Amino acid sequence: MHAVIFALGLALVLFTGLSILFTLVLPRRPTGPERLSLLINRAVRLIVLGVSRCFGSYESKDAVLAATGPFAIVAQLAVWLGLFVVGYSMMLEPHTHSLSNAFAQGSVSIFTVGTGSAGGSRDLSVDIAAGATWAVVVAMQIAYLPALYSAFSEREGLVAMLESRAGVPAWGPEVLARHQMVGIVDTLPDFYSDWEKWAADLAESHTTYPVLLLFRSPEPWYSWLVGLLAVLDGAAMHLALAPDSATSEARLCIRMGFTALQRIAVTLGWEIDPDPDPQGPLLLTFDEFESAVGMLADYGFPMERSAEEAWPDFRGWRVNYESIAYRLADRITAPPAPWSGQRSHLRIGTVAPRRPPQRRPGELRLIDRRPEVTIAHVPRRSRRDR
Repeated sequence: MHAVIFALGLALVLFTGLSILFTLVLPRRPTGPERLSLLINRAVRLIVLGVSRCFGSYESKDAVLAATGPFAIVAQLAVWLGLFVVGYSMMLEPHTHSLSNAFAQGSVSIFTVGTGSAGGSRDLSVDIAAGATWAVVVAMQIAYLPALYSAFSEREGLVAMLESRAGVPAWGPEVLARHQMVGIVDTLPDFYSDWEKWAADLAESHTTYPVLLLFRSPEPWYSWLVGLLAVLDGAAMHLALAPDSATSEARLCIRMGFTALQRIAVTLGWEIDPDPDPQGPLLLTFDEFESAVGMLADYGFPMERSAEEAWPDFRGWRVNYESIAYRLADRITAPPAPWSGQRSHLRIGTVAPRRPPQRRPGELRLIDRRPEVTIAHVPRRSRRDR
């Protein structure tokens, strides 16, 4: 019986060690023991999400949800610690002949780095291994945090720049409208190219470190997901409305963007269609698309097609990323921007992007207010498993 307990403890220690190794050291998509971190992230997200229900405004909910990422990191460390304590305690049981004494000895060995004793018979090799293991884990965690925050900082750079290019919250048609309003449509190829590279980095970092999905932007109405969706919609509209003048950078940006979203979805264990039907249905309606095209026409954006002619191509692009983006936006409670789906945990509907007023010297300064809700929130009758 003692041998069985020792073997189970050893297996638990090895499993925990592998989970830490693949989470902190080996940069690849979680597929084995490292999926333990995904379960921890999910549990923490659900707890914090439950707390956020006590708050009404989106800004107050965002302030609560902002703690999800840091709490998840601490929770990972706590779970690993608990598993190590249990595993090493089981390995010490054959020497202490008591699970309670073994647990005390295992705890002392880990927390005092193997230098203490809780009394009774000891196994120095297990004691030293327990202390050394935790010291190594703490050291790896310290080295892991700079890499994590570096990836977060790189992600947020372009997101912050979208305030002047796509509004707050970001919206696809607003990207094209603003570039036309200030006469910088010629910069769109470079804009798409930057976001193609950004999406490639996102696919790498957010599948390697899924906890980054829980880290929110510093400002409540900023969001990496809403920003990416706006850029993809802007590029898709550009290709659909002006196929001859739109450059190849727009096509490459869309391709890398929905590839990144698909890789993130696979990491989370979602079932996706890697090659959806270009004529498949969309949640975005043609009336919404036509209204956005009319807005672009009012600003004089150069178009070669009507909304009816452009709709099939736009739908063919958007079907590659709409369902994943909508589900992910609901999962992380992203800002309720236009064309980004419903939020089951928010009490408000879609909010239009804020557009700075056009003012001249001597004119009365306008008060900057958040736009009113443009689409009322419709509660869902059923909830998907998250």
